Amino acid sequence: MSEHFDVLIVGAGISGIGMACHLQKESPGKRYAILERRNAIGGTWDLFRYPGVRSDSDMFSFAYAFRPWMSPKVLSEGRLVREYVKETAREYGVDQHIRFGLKILKADWSSEHNRWTITALQESTGETRRYTCHFFMSCTGYYDYDQGHLPVFPGVERFKGQTLHPQFWPENLDYRGKRVVVIGSGATAVTIVPAMVADAAHVTMLQRTPTYYFIAPTLEKTIALLGRILPARWIYGALRRTYIALQRALYKGAKRWPDAMRKFMLRPIKKELGDTVDMRHFTPNYKPWDQRMCVVPDGDLFKAIKSGKAAIVTDEIATFTEHGILLKSGETLDADIVVTATGIRLKTFGGMDITLDGAPVSTHELLSYRAVLMQNLPNMGFIFGYTNASWTLKADIASRYVCRLLNYMDAKGIARVTPRAPDGQRGEGNVMSSLTSGYILRDANELPRQGLSGPWRVTHAYEVDKTLLLDEPLDDGALEFVQQR
Repeated sequence: MSEHFDVLIVGAGISGIGMACHLQKESPGKRYAILERRNAIGGTWDLFRYPGVRSDSDMFSFAYAFRPWMSPKVLSEGRLVREYVKETAREYGVDQHIRFGLKILKADWSSEHNRWTITALQESTGETRRYTCHFFMSCTGYYDYDQGHLPVFPGVERFKGQTLHPQFWPENLDYRGKRVVVIGSGATAVTIVPAMVADAAHVTMLQRTPTYYFIAPTLEKTIALLGRILPARWIYGALRRTYIALQRALYKGAKRWPDAMRKFMLRPIKKELGDTVDMRHFTPNYKPWDQRMCVVPDGDLFKAIKSGKAAIVTDEIATFTEHGILLKSGETLDADIVVTATGIRLKTFGGMDITLDGAPVSTHELLSYRAVLMQNLPNMGFIFGYTNASWTLKADIASRYVCRLLNYMDAKGIARVTPRAPDGQRGEGNVMSSLTSGYILRDANELPRQGLSGPWRVTHAYEVDKTLLLDEPLDDGALEFVQQR
């Protein structure tokens, strides 16, 4: 026996919870469920538990548009983000619709019945469960939850200390008084290093290449001042608009005037560090926003380096030794613990198999339609947030678009909607190819493609997408609608 729903959502992270809330608000009456592999709400924010884990986007724009972030914290600890998502689910009653502990194995579309059949494994019991739905939403993000990226390091088996990946941080790890080397230069490494210096003997960040940093305040100090004269919701609404505008200005400026933006990004770091550190460790060999920028709250990373409790080394690993790492320059780094903050692996749609009437589908060969629907996949959407702004900005408007589409289908008596791309539309890039980050290049074939023009290209622009998804006609000639029989 299978249980039937109007809409099935996979994933109870920030995207899936948001999608469910929008369904309740904008498409009331739809019977839905959320299938979640973990045994808790939160997705990424429940997975990552390394020291200092926090948002790397401001919370005013990262929070849902329908539930403002009512705290002066600009960058919030992961624990508080997780609580925010859980509280949102409780407030909207979404938590009552979640089925936990289910790994999605397969989704098969039946053209005869105009429905999806979802096969899931209840991992705690080994039992297989089946669900059917009229519309299927993947809100799994793009992380592989089962494995992070771990290069093969020569001699690592000789190392007598402890190695660990941040994605699987051991509970109650004791690093007091120990020498720590953190391999990596991305957002995870930049977060871990200043978080560990208080208890560790010393922390070294070992990077192959530098990255760009943006110093942001931990607290938004204008709230206390404005709170004396204005209602709280007005203040937080204004801050949301301000931070969205700031994100867009920084990105557009980086693309239009990369040399000027490069100087703009490096100047405050030079001021923060003074003459204590060689600026080559902070001067990337690529243009701003060719890769994601790392946010440093109140310059905590630079304060840690300036204090002498942390250091940054730009070099490559020759081999691990019994007591640390030998670099290609000949320098050695002694370590008791090595943290391999070497990145994530990508996995689209949570790794499930997708079939159309029993025929396997290679989703990475299909084009995305407005980065919400997929070419040739009927009645299926996915939530894929921004990489150049807060993830939730796109997640919010994508969810609202799906609700618009569902309401349109109900009003017109439509049973099936399928994006159909014209011949010759396929381009070279994928939905994240505007960035050259290592994790994107490594797993480029895991991601849906994008086309040459129109709804088949990803805009990466909130102000453009907001109009396209919420105001433009739904029947644009690229969607094939099939009436109910």
